[in-house]
Amino acid sequence: MPASKRDQLLATAERLFYEQGFHATGIDRIVAAAGVVRMTLYNHFSSKEALVAAVLKARHERFIASLDAATAAAPPGQATRALVEAHGRWLKRCSRQGCIMVKAMGEFAEHSAEVHALAKAAKRDLLARIEAAVARDGLDHHDDLARRLFLVLEGSNTAVVLLGMDAALADTRAVADALLATARSETP
Repeated sequence: MPASKRDQLLATAERLFYEQGFHATGIDRIVAAAGVVRMTLYNHFSSKEALVAAVLKARHERFIASLDAATAAAPPGQATRALVEAHGRWLKRCSRQGCIMVKAMGEFAEHSAEVHALAKAAKRDLLARIEAAVARDGLDHHDDLARRLFLVLEGSNTAVVLLGMDAALADTRAVADALLATARSETP
């Protein structure tokens, strides 16, 4: 079944925003790459900012769904590890050049409070998912564990560009495993 024009625009805009940047990608480039006319875009999105917000929301929903599916399928005591692995799979599949939310926060900090807040909320949502996985694993008595794991995952978003995917993910796993082992050894 062919994608709707709206879905086609979202996919094209996401790819171009990710590859070229939000401000560097104009509406004309998006509509040309999507194979639609400008009016089609404006029939679905009231402005470029509305398109950016829709792209970020859709991408975040896919990301969170992948984390939720992994933690839901994890055996007892392995939800956090499953989340770390799901994050790594997402990086391999969708974020080889860093995190689009971080890019959005950087580009929109001074230009759009709404888009900036949306990207920040996505990061808070990730932290909440980590906290839930840590709690599911019975490790929530370590107040700083989820926050430290969040920092490790966020660091991997940047490290893939510098270290390469394999090294960044191997180091992410090693640090996460060390944090989890320490937390388990200190379980009351």
